[in-house]
Amino acid sequence: MNKIFKPGIVAFLIFLSFSCGPKEIIPKNATPQLLADEFEFTEGPAADSDGNIFFTDQPNDRIYKWTAETGKITLWMENTGRANGLYFDQKGNLISCSDEHSELWEIDPNRNVKVILGDVNGQRLNGPNDLWIDAKGGIYFTDPYYQRDYWTRKKPDMDSKKVYYLTPDRSEVKPVAENFIQPNGIIGSSEKEILYISDIGAGKTYSYKIGKNGRLSNRELFVEMGSDGMTLDDLGNVYLTGKGVTVFDSNGRKIEEIPIARDWTANVTFGGKENKSLFITASNALYKLDMNVKGAN
Repeated sequence: MNKIFKPGIVAFLIFLSFSCGPKEIIPKNATPQLLADEFEFTEGPAADSDGNIFFTDQPNDRIYKWTAETGKITLWMENTGRANGLYFDQKGNLISCSDEHSELWEIDPNRNVKVILGDVNGQRLNGPNDLWIDAKGGIYFTDPYYQRDYWTRKKPDMDSKKVYYLTPDRSEVKPVAENFIQPNGIIGSSEKEILYISDIGAGKTYSYKIGKNGRLSNRELFVEMGSDGMTLDDLGNVYLTGKGVTVFDSNGRKIEEIPIARDWTANVTFGGKENKSLFITASNALYKLDMNVKGAN
């Protein structure tokens, strides 16, 4: 028996098939827009509450600002302690992984600096690299070891390369994850109680369950790919960097690749108006890609 479908039913079924599929996170024909490329090595993009993007030119010891209202890039700060990864806290202070002396810095809006951490039990940190701040104000940060030409030391004080948690009142710092070759990128969601940590030395990224007092548990392999920097969108997709940007859904399925015309893509974050633009630091450049999704809160 032949079945005859009315046009309205057919249209509904077509709509349903599209609406049930995965959301296209990048608008059709959208490509990364080069904003500037006069730097030496860009890193650590971080968005403030107005969508402005702050990023580092690490070898030149500078932090720059891209202003959402005008689209202009200006030098915001020099003598940053060789800032690498950046993240804004809930009070509007910029927290930086300043590895010149292996410290975490708090930089207020007027560029006043306070060193909030420089050692663990009297031992100098290896070199804080990247960080994420939870909803309570606690700071997770990776502490790999990359030999810098501006250091006099030739080896780390500590043999282990760990991930640490600095409590919201900044009274205690404690290791919360270890057994890495070279931990690097880190990003999390307080709402979903999940933290992602990349072991770039092993070429792997792991997920952890966030518990009370910053504790981590349930380490699981997320994907067989390492990452320099990382971010999340509001759908729970995870953005990893290295050769361009690779996007995975929350189940670890690759859903998108974003090629970048540079040898290395170091880091990535959401910002701009409505938090719907992806900002990408890659070698000597900064890129912007308008998206269909927003950055995770």
